[in-house]
Amino acid sequence: MTSANRQPEFSLVLPLYNPGERLRHTLAQLSDFVAKANECWELVFVSDGSTDGSAAQIKSWSEERDNVRLVDYAPNRGKGYAVRQGLLTATAPYRIFTDIDLAYPFGDIRQVAWQLRAGHEVVIGARTHPDSMITLAPSALRYAMRRQRQSQVFGKLVRALLPLTQRDTQAGLKGFTAQVVNTIAPRLQCAGFGFDCELLTACARHGIAVSEVPVHVRCDADGSTTSFRSTLRMINELWRIRRDWPCMVPQDAAVPQREAA
Repeated sequence: MTSANRQPEFSLVLPLYNPGERLRHTLAQLSDFVAKANECWELVFVSDGSTDGSAAQIKSWSEERDNVRLVDYAPNRGKGYAVRQGLLTATAPYRIFTDIDLAYPFGDIRQVAWQLRAGHEVVIGARTHPDSMITLAPSALRYAMRRQRQSQVFGKLVRALLPLTQRDTQAGLKGFTAQVVNTIAPRLQCAGFGFDCELLTACARHGIAVSEVPVHVRCDADGSTTSFRSTLRMINELWRIRRDWPCMVPQDAAVPQREAA
């Protein structure tokens, strides 16, 4: 376990909303990860209006552990709001957020951390990176194909409306320096899944380079695809981001995009 006398070098922010039984497995994995890490990690859980007792479970689990923070509020405000609160609550110089189900392995999380330590200001996981690997269970093949088509259409729309070049804006693994968080997070408004696009747009408008790293994702089960109504909400959010983040740098000033080593 980490020592109470050590200041965390990295913060891992985990937003959650009624995770149910999977939370127990996640906590066990996090315990093992932190215990084996050579560097000091801070865990920041953000319970976004959960009603399944998960906040109490985390509080009990954290009593015998150092560098664990819990943000708990009601009612549910949306993933974007939860991530923003977690990033601003975190205290480490490098801050990373990912999903509570740990869809991205700790090796990917470490890769983001090492790139931040090496000097990159913003590092994001990219499922479209040529070195990324996505493992599919046979039952998830059709679902994955539908999601891929939806992602391609959404990505084209994002790049048409916003000053972004990334082909995967929605991967749930992103890291930032504390300076970047303090610069852009207080101005972010999206509470829903448009949060990622707004965050990256804020980086573009401030001339902050975004580096992409490959990830390893396993898709084990079928899931829901985006409905027509949710698609309309996403489009509305993109238009709002475009409106709320007018150009703050010269149009001919290219925002640097880097691929992490």
